[in-house]
Amino acid sequence: MFPASWSRLTCRALSSRGQSTLSLFSGSEPANWTKVVSDAERIVGYPTSFMSLRCLLSDEISNVAMYVRKLVGTKHPLLNTARGFVNDNRNNLQLRGLIVLLLSKAAGPSHTASDLLSQGMVSGIYPSQRHLAEITELIHTAFLVHRGIVDLKGWTDSDGPLKDMEFGNKMAVLSGDFLLANACTGLAQLNNTKVVELISSAIGDVVQGIYSENHNPVEENSLTGGVDVAAWEEHAFLSHGALLAKSCQAAMELAKHDKESQRLAYKYGKHLSLGHKLNSDLQPFVKSSVGEPSFSLSAAPVVFHRQIVGQEGWRQQLQQVKTTRNQLDYSKLLAAVKSEKGVSSAVDLCCYHGNKALEAIQALPSSEARSALENIASAITKF
Repeated sequence: MFPASWSRLTCRALSSRGQSTLSLFSGSEPANWTKVVSDAERIVGYPTSFMSLRCLLSDEISNVAMYVRKLVGTKHPLLNTARGFVNDNRNNLQLRGLIVLLLSKAAGPSHTASDLLSQGMVSGIYPSQRHLAEITELIHTAFLVHRGIVDLKGWTDSDGPLKDMEFGNKMAVLSGDFLLANACTGLAQLNNTKVVELISSAIGDVVQGIYSENHNPVEENSLTGGVDVAAWEEHAFLSHGALLAKSCQAAMELAKHDKESQRLAYKYGKHLSLGHKLNSDLQPFVKSSVGEPSFSLSAAPVVFHRQIVGQEGWRQQLQQVKTTRNQLDYSKLLAAVKSEKGVSSAVDLCCYHGNKALEAIQALPSSEARSALENIASAITKF
């Protein structure tokens, strides 16, 4: 899967590699994630926050927002998703569109592109590529909304009014479907059959990933379910990587780049998204927090840990960290995971994917856009 010799030292070297050739930042201190993203937006000449803003200001979404207001005071997760559209400090909602735009600018026009295709280019990016970036964000947002659907099977009165949760679920389904329908309409307007096939297959991948997530919930099967890091990577790619990887490839297709350029763009999107997911999974394990830690039993460090200690060892550990109410003590479980090599193995894998993403863009000409792509690949390896 990745070389056993890969280490934390290599991870630090990777971060240095991404910074050494960059002109975006000054000083020896690594730039924080927000600065990496904001400087990248400046390069593409189009703040990606406008993607969400344009969507939010449309009449249709305004009507949806009016209904979402009815959920204020409830515990429905759709409300938190809506808040994220307005105020997302980590810029995660716009990351995919930003990558598509950066890659488009870094690759530039192909030798076979016609003069007609080049008309309307802004900051070195074709209008169709900007449209693709917006479509990618629209699809991602639609699935974020769909993930807000709550399983009401075990709902009790103490959890809140059932009618509010049922209303929230209806809104999540209808709003998500509305966004997907708009994305598909925009996709057809690109007039490129291959791009339609790529993005359509990416939608199918995300659906498959979410279905698998809901059909085999790790939290419920933590005692009996099998564990495999390769299976985790496959599922993470379907749920979090396929859309970005195939959107990057589609951006190259729109500019008439050859198959090798498309393959490398796909590779960059794939490894960057997997590294980003690993970084997210690692946060509770590498940063101190106040109060009870919160993490999923399907997080990468836990999956690595389960594979290291074996199914029987994992079963015994879960029994040892249970409270008198037969619930898991996540503080003790976090300490158990950190006592083995699950966390360091996940860090190593994150660095591996960051390095593979960097490798994929080395053939691109040196530019600010390529430097920003390198910066983002390096940023996901910082904890």
